[in-house]
Amino acid sequence: MRQKLYLDENVDSTIAVVYQQHAPKLITYLRLHLPLREDAEDILVDIFVAAMENQTFSTLEPVQQRQWLWRVAHNKVADYYRLVAHKRHTVTLEEITDSLLDDDELAPEWLAERSEEHTNLQMHVQGLPEIQQKVLHLRFVNGLRCADIARMIGKREGNVRMILSRTLNLLRSIYERH
Repeated sequence: MRQKLYLDENVDSTIAVVYQQHAPKLITYLRLHLPLREDAEDILVDIFVAAMENQTFSTLEPVQQRQWLWRVAHNKVADYYRLVAHKRHTVTLEEITDSLLDDDELAPEWLAERSEEHTNLQMHVQGLPEIQQKVLHLRFVNGLRCADIARMIGKREGNVRMILSRTLNLLRSIYERH
């Protein structure tokens, strides 16, 4: 279930200020470490809910508050992967087999074709310059926006958009020839 954190006048102003200062960097960290944007957003909410529920958080120095938030973020990411690993071990072979047989897109022929396409794409992407690979990864694997990518790699947003556009056009032209 997707949650949103709404800060109103009833919430301690310290938490509101801390949220505005640290949420953008925390969500970037979470997006880099979690597969789904929704999971990252949910964990960000959990971090600040924990801060609001912590009786001593607002009495901490700003540096201590930042450290506390990052420690909680790290721990929540670790908890997420512990839960995923636990869930992964509880699925039975019959459940997997049944779900594979029910889905036409997972037929052996389709999977073989898809695997070949993926291998070709991966080969072409690996032949790109490192900056293009990084921008593609951050955009399509991590789901980050161009503005976030620009901050992460130290370039202007317009440059990131240009790199992304040229890279996608290059990959399209490669696939049109084949």
